[in-house]
Amino acid sequence: MSASVEAVFEQGVFRPLTPIPEGKPLKINIETKSDCNDVLKLARSVYEGLSEPEIDDIEQIALDRTHFLNVYGD
Repeated sequence: MSASVEAVFEQGVFRPLTPIPEGKPLKINIETKSDCNDVLKLARSVYEGLSEPEIDDIEQIALDRTHFLNVYGD
């Protein structure tokens, strides 16, 4: 049987956020949940230290699809 249980790690112990059966052996895989704020912070940091013209240039390059998947260089 497989189930997904969310938990927090506090004072060296995993504490499930929902009840789980006691006394059964478990296999635990650790996967951290990313916070939406962390993702937004990371996205904003991409342009840190760049001037407005530099940001505009980068965005124009990203939006330019004229060479998208142009394998042969034509």
